[in-house]
Formats: sequence, C-alpha cells, structure tokens
Amino acid sequence: MSARNRELGAEEAKELSLEEEEEEDEGFEGTVREAAFSITFKRKPAPPQQQTVSPVPEVVDDLVRNFLRRAGLKRTLSSFQAEWYGSAHKSLTESLNPGVSFVPDALTHRQLLLSELEEVCRETEELRAEVLAARQSLLTTQRETDFHRLQHQRVSEDKDGLNQQLRLLRTHLMSLEPARRQLEDKHQAALRQKMLLSLQRDRAQSTTGTRTNTKKHQTKNKRSINSADGSSVKPTGSGVGGPHLAQERSHTEKSPTTFSLQASIRGHRLPISCIQLHPQEPLLASASDDHTWRLWALPAHTDRVGELVMTGEGHSDWLSACSFHPDGSKLASTSGDATVRLWDLSGGLCLLTLAGHSQPTRSCSFHSSGLFLASSSADRTIKVWDLTSRRCRLTLRRHTASVNSVCFLPSSNLLLSCSADQTVALWDARLGLCTATFSGHQHHCNHVTLGPAADILASCDSAGVVKLWDLRKPEQTLVSVDAGPSTSNQVSFSQSGKVLAVASGDGLIRLVQVESCTVSSLAGHKDSVQSVTFDHKEASVVSAGSDGMINVWS
Repeated sequence: MSARNRELGAEEAKELSLEEEEEEDEGFEGTVREAAFSITFKRKPAPPQQQTVSPVPEVVDDLVRNFLRRAGLKRTLSSFQAEWYGSAHKSLTESLNPGVSFVPDALTHRQLLLSELEEVCRETEELRAEVLAARQSLLTTQRETDFHRLQHQRVSEDKDGLNQQLRLLRTHLMSLEPARRQLEDKHQAALRQKMLLSLQRDRAQSTTGTRTNTKKHQTKNKRSINSADGSSVKPTGSGVGGPHLAQERSHTEKSPTTFSLQASIRGHRLPISCIQLHPQEPLLASASDDHTWRLWALPAHTDRVGELVMTGEGHSDWLSACSFHPDGSKLASTSGDATVRLWDLSGGLCLLTLAGHSQPTRSCSFHSSGLFLASSSADRTIKVWDLTSRRCRLTLRRHTASVNSVCFLPSSNLLLSCSADQTVALWDARLGLCTATFSGHQHHCNHVTLGPAADILASCDSAGVVKLWDLRKPEQTLVSVDAGPSTSNQVSFSQSGKVLAVASGDGLIRLVQVESCTVSSLAGHKDSVQSVTFDHKEASVVSAGSDGMINVWS
C-alpha cells in the first residue's frame, strides 16, 4: 500500500507541477496581451477605439489537458496544444492592428524549429544518399577511364607497329619497282617480238602460196599452148590480170550484208574517240577520253580477242584523234589539252609536244613525206607543223567555227578540212590559200575523207547526212545520202571505193553502196559509234564507240 501511495503521490506532484507550468504560461500570455494593448494605445491615443478581445475558455482548456494527461494520450495532448495555441495565436493576431507584431510563445517556436529541423534532416539524408551515389558513379567512371586509357595505349602501340610495317612494305615495294618495270618492258618486248614473228610468218605463207599459184598457172598455160599445135591460146578470164586476179577480187570485195561480228575488244574504260589503222601492219591505234592511246594487234580470223601491244600516257585531257606516220614508226595524237604530241612506237615515248593552239585540238594528219603534220582545233584554225624544225610553219584561217577534221591528200600539198560552220574547204598548204569551198551541209560538219580514186571525197554532218563531192567540181554535190536521224560522226571509204562506212550516234554502223546509194546497218555497240574504218584487204570493218569497245566485223 505504501508503494501505491508513493506512486499516487508522485502522480499528484507531477500534476501540480504541470498545473503550475500552465498557470505560468497563462500568466505569460496575459502579460504579452497587456503589452500589445498598451503599445497599441500608445501609438494611437486618439480617437480611442474599442478593442474586441476574444474570450479564452481557460477552464475547458485545463480540463481537456488534465484529462489527456491522466489518460496518457501524449500525442493527442501535443496535437491539441498545437492546434489550441495556433487558434489562439491566430485570433490574437487578427485582433491586433496591422502594424503590431506578435511574438509567439516558446512552445510554438519550438515546434516550428523542430519541423524545420526534421526537414533539414530529411534533406541531409537525401543529399547524403545522392553524394554516395555520385561517389559510386565517380569511382565507376574512374575505373572505366583507366580501362579505356589502357585500351587506347594498346591501340596506339598496335597502330605504331602497323605504321612501321607499312613503311617497311612501302620501302620493299619501292625496291621491287625497278624489277617490275624491267619485267614489264621484257613482256612488252616479247609481245612485240611475237607479233612481228606472226606477221613475218603470215607474210611468208602468203608469199609461198602466191608463188605456188603462179607456178601452177604458168604450168597450165604452157600445157595449153603445147596442146594447141603451136597456136597461141590466151588464158580465159574477165578483165585485166586473168582469172586468178578476178577470183581474188571476187573474194576480196564482200557484200555489206555478209559482215558479222567476229571479235569485241574492251579497249578503254571511257569512250573511244578515234581509231586508226597502221599503214603496213595489222595494227590498230585507239584514242580515248581516259587521256591515253593504245596500240592493238588485230585478231586473226580464228581469234576472238585482240592483243594489247602498247599504251601511251602523257596528255592531261581527253584524246580526240590519232594518226600514223607514213612509215608507221610514229603516231600523232590530239587532245583537249590543246596540244599535239608525237610518239615513238618502238618504245611508247613522247618525242615531241607541239603547243600553239588556244583551244582543244580536234584532228591531225601527216603529209605523205612524213616531214609535216597538220592539226585542226576548236580555235577555228589549222596549223601546219614542220617536224624537222619543230615549229609551226603555217596557220590557215578561214573557217568561222571549230575545225573538226583535217587530212592531207596523198602525194600532194593539198589539204582538206571540215568545220562546224557547215563547210568543207580545200587548201594549198604550200601557199596557205583556200582554193575551194564545198557548201551544202545544213548542220555542223563532223568529218571529211578522200576516196581511193583521189577525186571523190565524202563528208558527214550532225544530222546524219552524208555527201559525196567531186574534187574538181566543188560547186555541186554528187550524191547526198540520209543516214540519220542520228548524227554521223565519221565516214571511211573501202579500199575499192565502192562502200562507205558511217559511224552513227545511234550505235549503228551504216554501210552505203556508193553506186546505188543503198544503206545497210551493223548493230553491235551499246552506245554511239565514234570511229569506223576498213582493213587493208577490205575483208573486215573495225569500229569503236562511246562504250569503250572495239568491234571487228568480217
């Protein structure tokens, strides 16, 4: 019982202390209110205003506090006190004048500070978590940086090693370059030797066959004469030369309808602008837009592929034309770089560069003596070059547009030219005068050539019209053939002069019978045909075009 009495005494003592604290708080609040009212009355002494003070039910307040303390509801008590003092503070603030500030009590200030402290603690914990996460991320980034740094060092070392190996390989390649060039020269020499041997063999076989046929023919003639009892009997045959020559001509002159594609050669990567036959050997030169010219051995009747003999490089722009020296030892080429170059076919080296035209050179032609070279250009001029003195001997001016083609007449000082001004001109290269003008084309004239009879010439224009002219009568056209509607880029006579080949822009080769003016076509190119020519035996037609192909028709 005594223990219980002691516990009850302790509880009563606590209650008395709490009541005393509450009384002190109420006394403090009353003091604060009196101070506030006194300050208000001092600031505004007149006119006096009636102040309304809300009644404070202290008995009920104490009753509720005591009840909650006895029941042990501490959290409810703290909530009640916070709400009670908050409402009292609000009512007091509303009752005071706007200029009067209210000083909160210690409990309210403590509660505010505790709430702020809790907020600061919560933010501190969040910052601590963020700092830890950032530290972990920093460590991870540092480890990755170290790893990538090591990888970079390893890659740099590998790169240095590869560069060193590359330098060694380049040095080794440079050391092998002379051997490669020597082997290439030997290969080219072997190819030329092989070609020459094959040409000599073919020539020997043809000579042996001709001699055998001649002996047989003479033996037959002798037998026929002896069997006629001394009477002279002439060998039968049509025309001059007997039946053997007539038979040879019948085999040589082929009908245009009998030509078929024998071989196709991939000549250049870019379009081929011109092809030219060697004057003695079955060789063909091609000039292309890839800045090079090439020399080809034409395939025999049993071969399907031509053989590359030589390649010439030196021009800085596209090549427009090429022409063989009369003795076949040199080649002249014209180009878009406005120069004319002379090449040595024995080694493929450039012997001479002729510079004098102001615009791209279009065509060139050797004099029959081989001492002079004529060139035409887009600058509307024709230049005659002296190859001995290596200078321009003469400049011919009459055309009013680009001079697209030029050619010397065989064994003559006369020169033919055609121009984009729709005319063909005949020049005396010795005097430098234009002796005749052939007018009749309605479009740009692209090419002019002379027939085997040396009195008939053919010209073509950009509308596909081909005209035949009599060299002695320039005022009138002999024949006009429409080979269009595509442009005609080049014309070429056969060795007999009976057939005219036309290179057309629609990818066809048109064969024109000179006597009947009938036209037939050969199809085999995929793009415009730029150049066409007959071989020396008139057994084949060779063409080249913008598709980079060289086709042989036989």
